[in-house]
Amino acid sequence: MRTAELINYHEETNGEASAPETAATPANDQGSAIVRQPDTSAIQVTPGGALLRSLTGWIGRNAGSAVLALTSIALFIGVWYLAVKYRLDFYVRFTNIPAPLDVFNEMVRLSKDGSFYENMLISLRRILLGFGIAVVFGITLGLVIGRYRMARQLMFPVLEILRPIPAIAWVPIAIMLWPTNEGSIVFITFLGSFFPILLSTVHGVTSVDPVLIRAARCLGAKEPALLRQVILPAALPQIFNGLSVGMGVAWVSLIAAEMISGQYGIGYFTWEAYSLIQYSDIVIGMIVIGFLGLACSTVIRWIGRLGMPWANQNGGNKA
Repeated sequence: MRTAELINYHEETNGEASAPETAATPANDQGSAIVRQPDTSAIQVTPGGALLRSLTGWIGRNAGSAVLALTSIALFIGVWYLAVKYRLDFYVRFTNIPAPLDVFNEMVRLSKDGSFYENMLISLRRILLGFGIAVVFGITLGLVIGRYRMARQLMFPVLEILRPIPAIAWVPIAIMLWPTNEGSIVFITFLGSFFPILLSTVHGVTSVDPVLIRAARCLGAKEPALLRQVILPAALPQIFNGLSVGMGVAWVSLIAAEMISGQYGIGYFTWEAYSLIQYSDIVIGMIVIGFLGLACSTVIRWIGRLGMPWANQNGGNKA
């Protein structure tokens, strides 16, 4: 009885499903069937349209951050303008500080001066050279000290004694050590960035999960392969944090060295402006230093995102 009901149900449903297929199609005046073609114009994708949608999506995701950044900059300039206009003199004196418009006009004039760009390029060359040497020595020694106990016991005490000495205190020794001012400035820049990179690398190596090391050893990894394929990738997030901090300290050390013993560079330009009572040039030098430091740190973060696709770049911050 149940089987017969199921057979009847399937026959009824099959008949209903096939009815629309056998239904007569409407005819036009000549009696021919009308064939409707699907409209595919809405789903056609062109390279230009995809690029436009991608650009629009990126602007939409970053519009809020850009508005907040521009708002903070506008507020800063507004407070600066009002403090100079009303000659604020309450613990902090704005009597000799140039107005934003004066700084802008002086910046337009300097943009046509080739020596100003030469000073920037010299500072960039020094920072790249000193920071590059610090990256090589800092990461190499950090891997060795963090990985091997004997190396840590042998070298780390000396490095810990030298680390608290500020870079500015090394200027007299650097002048005596190196035969040229250029060598002493690069050396001081190297010292400023070396210790943050070294300590971050040591911390990253010592924080590697021991389970990863044991698993690699069980798979037959030797010590060179272990350092290259397990320990270094696991320590990369800490290393890049040290690179970002080291770049900031390197700029501080470079500007201090250029102000004391340099003859060229953006630090020397800023100090010379103070000596010649050119207050607008002082502010311009500070702004240029800030933008150059920001550009260098942004490049490091960009390289870190490309080199560590597995790392969570946002951390625990809310979007």
